[in-house]
Amino acid sequence: MLDLGTSFLASTEKNPNAIAIAGNDYKYTYTEWFSKVDRLAGSLKYLGLKKKDKIVTLLQNNFEAATVHWACQLNDLILVPLNWRMKSEEIDFCITNSEAKCIFFQEESSYETYESKNAKSIINIFVGNNNEEILNIHELIQNGKSENYPSAKSDSVSIILYTSGTTGKPKGVPRTHSAERSSALAHVAQNMYVQGEKTLGVMPLYHTMGIRSLISMSLINGAFIAQPKFLSSEAVSLIERFGITCLYLVPTLFHELIEDNHFSKNRVISCKKLGFAGAPMNNGLIKKVMDAFKPQQLVNHYGSSEIYTFTVDAKANEKPGSAGKAGINQRIKIVEIGSYDPEKTVNKNVEGEIIASLQSEEAFSGYLKRPDADQKSIINNWYFTSDLGYFDNDGDLFVTGRVDDMMITGGENVSPIEIENILSLNDSVIEVAVVGLPDEKWGQKICAFIKRSGDIRHDELNKFCLKSGLANFKRPKEYVFVKEIPKSPTGKILRRKLLSGEYEKDL
Repeated sequence: MLDLGTSFLASTEKNPNAIAIAGNDYKYTYTEWFSKVDRLAGSLKYLGLKKKDKIVTLLQNNFEAATVHWACQLNDLILVPLNWRMKSEEIDFCITNSEAKCIFFQEESSYETYESKNAKSIINIFVGNNNEEILNIHELIQNGKSENYPSAKSDSVSIILYTSGTTGKPKGVPRTHSAERSSALAHVAQNMYVQGEKTLGVMPLYHTMGIRSLISMSLINGAFIAQPKFLSSEAVSLIERFGITCLYLVPTLFHELIEDNHFSKNRVISCKKLGFAGAPMNNGLIKKVMDAFKPQQLVNHYGSSEIYTFTVDAKANEKPGSAGKAGINQRIKIVEIGSYDPEKTVNKNVEGEIIASLQSEEAFSGYLKRPDADQKSIINNWYFTSDLGYFDNDGDLFVTGRVDDMMITGGENVSPIEIENILSLNDSVIEVAVVGLPDEKWGQKICAFIKRSGDIRHDELNKFCLKSGLANFKRPKEYVFVKEIPKSPTGKILRRKLLSGEYEKDL
């Protein structure tokens, strides 16, 4: 299999004049972009960076971040993209853990970078126009020596993605050129992309969804329309201006797009291929998305940084809640919770832990310097996801939550997702998150946190749940109305913040 640098070069040779990347104030063809990537690669060599060295980035989704990505692939450097909102202590940890030799950062991440002790001991490169004290990426691109030919092998490590670290330190996930390219090829196939697609490049380039969008577009001579930070009105404008054809977003961003005052069906008429990942899309939002976009397809992707694709449902609107069947490169099983045995599978319609085959071309081979995490998650060549789910009678997967999110109320196991799906169908519920609060009587009391429109009250929601047929023991005992549901930068609900009271009530 081709390495990623050669793959990018091949796309440039195939269709040199196609638009490769664009933003609010720039637009480059494949030839123009490759030239800049090539010169940056030359400058990184001049700075003494050698094959297999690690390069940290703290960047939003801009032209520079994407250019650094490809320069690393060309030079057989290992990219370590971090959340640009990281605090200095987290930066310190990731630099030490990855043994990074260089860091790229921008104005928005400059304070924490300067506060980082470990960042001071490696090469600093600024992305922007206002810092003359250190190396600047634009000068490196302008002055770098070209004709840097791809030097990585397909089994070389391309990138190290750090998991969100909701508990303890984040875990580094090394991924090879082969795994990244295989994932992108599967992404193209599973979304039915064709030559010349245009995508909104707003999912973070420190996250597998953003990386997948970037690489998959390069394989089909598509255009990556970069948006540094999601603003729904700007996103609508970019879709209309560039004729964006496909969107691959977390459900939260679809919600924000549709609810924006600048949104209209005519402005997004070019978008016919929609996909989502990172979190389930509840039934209510699916209906809104289908009405707003009238897409040819709505694809639900379920996976992780460790193994990009577990399952895919190419017709997510026809069976709401379904994560579909195993992806092109994958096998999955559902095993008894707590068994840690790939052979202890459960029957259809029985909930268990979801596991995925590590034989997949898309899979990682283990965490960076974390044998403890490997021991917990990797068993007999299967990856234990810590996700709960079941197969229905058709063999489709339904993800019901995380092992840690499961609520036990009155001795009954209850998944928050089932309750969230029902409440989301109420017209006055904008967003909902369900958690189990400590309770002397029930063990855990089911509590629904609601972002609402209008002034809907507890008794109305109780009646709605009763009418829906939701079992009595699953109905929320308490409703809390909040101004916003706390989420991660990639749109995942942060239930721990709800449990700890880190929210603002809507009184």
